[in-house]
Amino acid sequence: MNGSTGSRARTGGICAGVILDEIEKSFPRELAMEWDNPGLQLGRRSKEVKKIMLALDATRRVVSKAAEENVDLLITHHPMIFGSVKQINEETALGRKLLDLAEHGICYYAMHTNYDIALQGMAKAAAARLGLAAEEPLELTGTQEDKPVGIGFVSGLEESCTAAELAARCKKAFGLPAVLYYDGGHPIQRIAVCPGSGRHMLEAVRAAGADAMITGDSGHHDGMDYYDEELSLIDAGHFGIEQIFTEEMEAFLTARFPGLTIMKEETDERRYV
Repeated sequence: MNGSTGSRARTGGICAGVILDEIEKSFPRELAMEWDNPGLQLGRRSKEVKKIMLALDATRRVVSKAAEENVDLLITHHPMIFGSVKQINEETALGRKLLDLAEHGICYYAMHTNYDIALQGMAKAAAARLGLAAEEPLELTGTQEDKPVGIGFVSGLEESCTAAELAARCKKAFGLPAVLYYDGGHPIQRIAVCPGSGRHMLEAVRAAGADAMITGDSGHHDGMDYYDEELSLIDAGHFGIEQIFTEEMEAFLTARFPGLTIMKEETDERRYV
């Protein structure tokens, strides 16, 4: 499942700062959670950009591919840098990736929970894939354009379904090889969705009056907790839902900067047997 998946014709360059300003109009960094670290993590805003690579994660393979393809700007959903970095050298994986990017003149930008929370971000995109309307945030964090925004979303279903049917719907919507689910034993009429990791959000799911939760990174004990509450839990994996980031951002950037080359690089390094 590796490899580049799409590009646009390459023409004149655009200042990185112009591109980032346009991104932050729709996905303001101020929306991000306090612990997060979105923004320009490496490089100069004055950098001329002709080619952009989009990825969920800046893995060593993605960084190497960006260098091989002469990419000017790498944009990922998950930041490489969260906390303080005391040394940047070849002795750590993070140091090697940062050095490779710098040595090849590649700017690196991350848009994480600000993208998750924004009105036009992850929740809306995930809801569209599932054929749902994001009626309200699962976890309210603030407002954007005088509208409530937050992590995930809650939505009603037109017709009730079983946990198995909801799991199959999720599998098909995101093109996944498999999903894990725990059946709460009741018809599902209202669901909560938290792309990425929704661990420790059981109380929010209960408060929202949802019958089921779709998320990732759930463990055995999470599944048992939902089961004991007679709620269903669908685990699509952290990558499973958030993989839509690259396609959504490709459409966003292409609409605003049609002359740029846009590449998508998949970062799911899992394997199945």
